[in-house]
Amino acid sequence: MKRFIQTLKNIFSIEELKNRILYTLLLIAVYRLGYYIVLPGVDSSKLNIDTSGLLGLLDTFLGGAFSKASIFALGIMPYISASIAIQLLTMALPYFQKMQKEGESGRKKLNQITRVLTIFVTIAQSVSYLQTTIPTDALLITRAAFTISSVFILTAGTIFCMWLGERITDRGIGNGTSMLIMIGIVSRFPRAIYQEAVSRGTGEALIFVLEIVALFLVVMFAVALTQAVRRVPIQYAKQVVGNKVMGGQRQYLPLKLNTSGVMPIIFAQALMFIPSLIAGLFAEKSDFASSIATTFNDYTTWQYNGLFATLIIVFTFFYTAIAISPQQIADDMKRGGGFIPGVKPGLSTSDFIATVLDRITLPGGILLAVVAILPSLASMTGMTREFAQFFGGTSLLILVGVVLDTLQQVESYLLMKRYEGLMKSGRVKGRTETVAV
Repeated sequence: MKRFIQTLKNIFSIEELKNRILYTLLLIAVYRLGYYIVLPGVDSSKLNIDTSGLLGLLDTFLGGAFSKASIFALGIMPYISASIAIQLLTMALPYFQKMQKEGESGRKKLNQITRVLTIFVTIAQSVSYLQTTIPTDALLITRAAFTISSVFILTAGTIFCMWLGERITDRGIGNGTSMLIMIGIVSRFPRAIYQEAVSRGTGEALIFVLEIVALFLVVMFAVALTQAVRRVPIQYAKQVVGNKVMGGQRQYLPLKLNTSGVMPIIFAQALMFIPSLIAGLFAEKSDFASSIATTFNDYTTWQYNGLFATLIIVFTFFYTAIAISPQQIADDMKRGGGFIPGVKPGLSTSDFIATVLDRITLPGGILLAVVAILPSLASMTGMTREFAQFFGGTSLLILVGVVLDTLQQVESYLLMKRYEGLMKSGRVKGRTETVAV
């Protein structure tokens, strides 16, 4: 405890770090304030929005704003959708690839395109959200007037959330977009703990304590999965530049066990409603189709979890393949005078890196699938659904990733000012990419 207090003193003794933390907390408070402001023309007491399946995941990311029909009901999610679309286009189309290679100017162009695309995505999602989730009996004004005004409000709310995220990234402690998602998830945790404690009661206090211990172990497992790295040694040849000998150093190429982050879970979750949707079209004519629809509407069935895990493993390989190019890594190493000991430069190096990626991607995908289905396993033990969501899935991985990244930012300031880091041994290793962006 004494060391913890001293670390806090060190953090707030650094003027720049203190200002960044306070600025971040201020913007987070503004973001959470929007959760309590309901869209004009809605009677919140008559809202009964279904948050099962993908909508439940979205509501978790937004801290409940989706189900409350607040002005931040869509939050930062349209911006994330636009960012993912631009990221995929960058990997597929030469025009966007060329723009990405233009350095700072190209990055600014891509950011501007992402912002413009965010507006169109937000408008489309707002219309769909208002028409499908807000019942007519909950409206205090006409449907047409409500839709027109709310589309403008939801679009402005998303743009404001996007601005908050950029401000946190530039003037706060960084990674603003993921920070807003994390705050939405964390905001539901106290309520989930309270509901679980009430449901267990005094007669099952020991079971509740064991659940907390199990949650701690699951979080440690998620941290290990996020931090795990396969280091490939790289040797740089010595070069004589003038009167100096340059190079000759050994470095490492870090290949993460979970390179794709939470993206495979998000993609798989988005596709899991398709079997029940298709089967539901024929449910009245076929008992088999009706049973399929019932099975895949229940996220605790083994059929649902089996298909879910398979999709996650497939998308893990897919996203790793488009995110990391062994050929490009090999070419960059060759140009820099680097080589992997015992492996010839060029094609042999590319094949070696591809082989290593294949070997670590399979266990990484399996472990990611295990994390994804843990909430359904937790629900089967009798936990409340909201509390079980923290036992794995996208929510847990985002929480762990953002916290590690934030700790890395804080530790870099401490070490720069020659203070002791956050840990007595080792270093806090953050992520190499942001969540769902």
